[in-house]
Amino acid sequence: MGCDTWSHAGGTTIRSTFWRILDDNGIKLHKIRYYLEKRDPDFARKMQEVLMVYRDVSLYTEGAVHDARSNPIYTFSVDEKPGVQAIGLTAPDLPPVPGKAPSVGHDYECVRHGTGSIMTGIDLHCGHIFANVEDRHRSTEFIALLKQIDTHYPEDAIIRVVLDNHSAHISKETMAYLGTRPGRFEYVHTPKYGSWLNLIECAFSKMERTFLRHIRVTSKDDLKQGILKGIAEINASPVVFRWKKFDLGVT
Repeated sequence: MGCDTWSHAGGTTIRSTFWRILDDNGIKLHKIRYYLEKRDPDFARKMQEVLMVYRDVSLYTEGAVHDARSNPIYTFSVDEKPGVQAIGLTAPDLPPVPGKAPSVGHDYECVRHGTGSIMTGIDLHCGHIFANVEDRHRSTEFIALLKQIDTHYPEDAIIRVVLDNHSAHISKETMAYLGTRPGRFEYVHTPKYGSWLNLIECAFSKMERTFLRHIRVTSKDDLKQGILKGIAEINASPVVFRWKKFDLGVT
């Protein structure tokens, strides 16, 4: 009994001393700090290229048309948002009740109808969003998005695309399509693990905060129609996203 009591008391003293030492040195083991390791050896150069494009867009805001350029340049930010869930209800939503339940109530159980991918490109000059909702995000679906963008702009224009190195973006099929439109598309790649440099992420965030949040549907087709309706509403009052800080000397 005496030994057990002594051992417990000694352990408590050791733990207290241990935590006091950590506190004195500002070390908090119960908290986790996340960081992004630069695994791309060309990270700084690629980042500078992307930021230079964003600066160019901020200078040429009127549809990228300027007397100093022989051809207009329209700049796009492109990416996919995969895994958007088509979630259905198993019971009706409960309306808000003043003083008791101030928000709409969802039943805890749900029906899963699968997922969809939003293939998206945003014109960085005017904020217009081009999007298709697909079952998958392969080269075929990506090329369909490029074709949609291609048909929207004058034949003499250059379409500059900020995007990552997803396999669908650089596949043989995609390169073959780009080969049929020589000089039409110009790629600007974000660095590896640098998706945060792609302004399309701002558009995805807006979708999440608005029509994707708590969305409930009856089928995958219902999900598709809901997404396209939400994007149409955004395009009715488009948001132009701008990169605010241009520090091209960061290494």
